[in-house]
Amino acid sequence: MSAPQIYLLDDDTPVREAIALLLRTYGMTVETFASPETFLAHIDDSKPGCLIIDLRMPMISGLQVQERLSERGIDWPVIMITGHGDVNACRRAFKAGVMDFLTKPIDEQVLLDAIQACLAELSAVLERREARTLLAALTEREREVLDMVAKGLASKDIAAALDVSARTIDAHRANIAEKLGTSSVAEFVRLSALGRTT
Repeated sequence: MSAPQIYLLDDDTPVREAIALLLRTYGMTVETFASPETFLAHIDDSKPGCLIIDLRMPMISGLQVQERLSERGIDWPVIMITGHGDVNACRRAFKAGVMDFLTKPIDEQVLLDAIQACLAELSAVLERREARTLLAALTEREREVLDMVAKGLASKDIAAALDVSARTIDAHRANIAEKLGTSSVAEFVRLSALGRTT
């Protein structure tokens, strides 16, 4: 998977170019888009990033762009920017899951702080997604054993609870370790918790 980057969608060319220049100055990888249609056609779930989207654009608004991404299962964090901030737009944006809402002209430090928070959230989103993918490879019984291991139960206790031999539980644990790529109980606990997080 590629390193996270910034996707910037704003139909205002001077604003778009100024923000892109600022972020590149700080060593960030930025892709810019002038129209929602181009942006939506380009976004690829295999190249995750932080989204900076202008709220008010002709034809398709920033909130509509975010809705369309959500429909496609793209849940990357969004910073919404606008030159016409109002309380209702701000409320709708946060209700739709936007991480931050910035009014133009955007303060440089405020934007950089918002992006750092955005990238931290993106990292958490990708970690949860990876955990769900790994856990999906487990059988129902392996998932049951994993949950019991994560709760701190020893193999003999799990065997007694499931009415099977300890050897069977050890075999399940070996399969779980192979599928998850770790035999660490701490990792089992972490992945199990992440898999339950939405």
